Amino acid sequence: MLKKIKIYSSIIILLVIALLIFKSLSKSEVGDVSLGFFTLKDIKVSSLDDDKISGVTCHIASIEANLSLSDPSDSSISCRQTGDITPAMISTIDKSKSGEVVFKQSKSIFFKTMKVRRIYDAENQTLLYLSYTTKETDGSYKHSLSTVPLWGTKAYVDEVIKINN
Repeated sequence: MLKKIKIYSSIIILLVIALLIFKSLSKSEVGDVSLGFFTLKDIKVSSLDDDKISGVTCHIASIEANLSLSDPSDSSISCRQTGDITPAMISTIDKSKSGEVVFKQSKSIFFKTMKVRRIYDAENQTLLYLSYTTKETDGSYKHSLSTVPLWGTKAYVDEVIKINN
């Protein structure tokens, strides 16, 4: 029995170490702000380029708790146009009401994931980027929203509305 406990505890320790190493190797990290001397929590800022809409870059700020099995669910997202957005790009995206996941990152070994979903608002010709976690925390699912209007891009469709007199 004692031998099994040692094996399981060794596996858990290795998983925690692997998780910490994986988090520290984030290639898209652009900022790291310590929350104080007596805490092991930091705010990490990462950049995310949309694979299908190359003219959009998002920045995500989230809290990471070193030496913890689960990061807090709080996060913030801000997306901006950083290049051309063309009609060809818009034609490749999922235009359903639920959109499509463009990014996901594990936030816990207990099945909590942070996802970023792109949703297209055709009526307002705007791309919406919704950041959320997949596990309820403190009675709610944490989420944040940012929008990128197509106004001023090649993808904007100038609709002429004719009014009959």
